[in-house]
Amino acid sequence: MKNNNLLKNTGTFLLFGGPSLFAFVAVVFIPFIYGLYLTFTNWSVATGENTFVAFSNYVKVFEDEAFRTSLWFTIKYAFYCLLFSNVIAFFIALALTKKLRGSQFIRAGFFTPNLIGGIVLGYLWQTLFSQVFPYLGVKFGWEIFEKSWLGDPDKAFWALVIASVWQLVGYLIIIYIAGLSGVPKDILEAAEIDGANGIQKLSRIILPLAIPSIVICIFISITRSFLAYDVNLSLTKGGPFNSTEMVSYHIVQKAFLSNDYGTGQAEAIVLFLVVALIALTQTYFLKKKEVEA
Repeated sequence: MKNNNLLKNTGTFLLFGGPSLFAFVAVVFIPFIYGLYLTFTNWSVATGENTFVAFSNYVKVFEDEAFRTSLWFTIKYAFYCLLFSNVIAFFIALALTKKLRGSQFIRAGFFTPNLIGGIVLGYLWQTLFSQVFPYLGVKFGWEIFEKSWLGDPDKAFWALVIASVWQLVGYLIIIYIAGLSGVPKDILEAAEIDGANGIQKLSRIILPLAIPSIVICIFISITRSFLAYDVNLSLTKGGPFNSTEMVSYHIVQKAFLSNDYGTGQAEAIVLFLVVALIALTQTYFLKKKEVEA
């Protein structure tokens, strides 16, 4: 009887979960393992030949000053993207959970930028920063916009942050709305009766109960920011003077344009470990702050 149930459950799993499992193994797991193997070789993109070089590629990673610079740049970029996108998305979601006329239409409007691909998004903002804003700056005397932001290393950094936050906010809003909608109304009403003001309700009731949504949104923000490539490629191409070269962009350049795939893949593994460490650490600490309604 137990064997029959086991076979039945296995068959059900293979029927419904088998295709997804196969796709994961074929597209994610096997390429990851093979890529890990290639970090110990000097595989050539041009010829396909490779020889075993042990840990020499990982030594090159930590000797590569450009990689360290791009990683530090990406950390700063990810921090500001995480901060601004989550703060903006949370308070917009908080407003949209109130009884506002046309809130459904507003939600769709905020979500629309997330549907735009990173390449298109980059070219869109490139036009704005290179042509539209300078024209408006000269016409109205706005000094900050008189010259293209993409020609200044500091302003180009903020151009990347603005474009990424604009795209990411809409997606995070949907998650925050789902979390805030689960906050019991009777608890908020009881707090109002006890004399709690808006800030007290936000800090002592809404935020603690919204921790699961916050964990998810921060995790998404971290992973998207660290792995950003398409916006970097289309908006700044790492310029000016490689000052906005993010780590994913640097890895692609190293692996395919410099024909140093082993080192590039080793840098990708290091990036994976950094992102995993940061994401899992924040998840662990925030999960400990979860409360039940």
